Amino acid sequence: MVVRGESRPAAGPESGPAVFRSAAEGMRAATFRPEVLAEEMPAPQRIAPYAAALSADVTVGDVDVATGRLILLHDPDGNDAWGTVHGLPGTFRLVAYARADIDVEHISDPLLGEVGWSWLLDALSGHGAEHVAAAGTVTRVATESYGGMADEDGTAQIEIRASWTPVGSVSGDLDLRPHTEAWGELLCTAAGLPPVPEGVTVMPSRRGQRGA
Repeated sequence: MVVRGESRPAAGPESGPAVFRSAAEGMRAATFRPEVLAEEMPAPQRIAPYAAALSADVTVGDVDVATGRLILLHDPDGNDAWGTVHGLPGTFRLVAYARADIDVEHISDPLLGEVGWSWLLDALSGHGAEHVAAAGTVTRVATESYGGMADEDGTAQIEIRASWTPVGSVSGDLDLRPHTEAWGELLCTAAGLPPVPEGVTVMPSRRGQRGA
């Protein structure tokens, strides 16, 4: 992700222009499956003039099976590296990270990277999260034990790092709730949770409702 080297320290979600505060509020309004616990976290500094961030863990049976972060960046002057929205350089950018445990035998699957990237694009499409200039990487990590730890089973993980520019209305209105909920779906898919059947509405538990 290319950013301007001259960026000043990022301001938090409670400050900044109204359009940024509104976008950050859209992130807070997102709801997730009961397995997902999301909360606000300090945003990285010096990447963009304004930033907000969420972190999340996916827990199944008291075991954390996935973790991730979602960062909102805002530069009122626009950034050419963020693509073009309505003919102008993008002023918002979302940066996502997801890591989940996978079966060791899947680590050598040549299609794992392509499948992992499709999880993100399918989630964005399924939530109607219009965007441009998506980019990212999919990394597979395998761990084997030796010596005194040789009896321990090997482990494998998939890591997805991505960024995209959300598209709002011509008037500047931007709803980030669909994008944030798509990120939550990405975490659940990477963790191997089965999709919610069509027509079934998931009622998030209190732990799945941010800030409750």
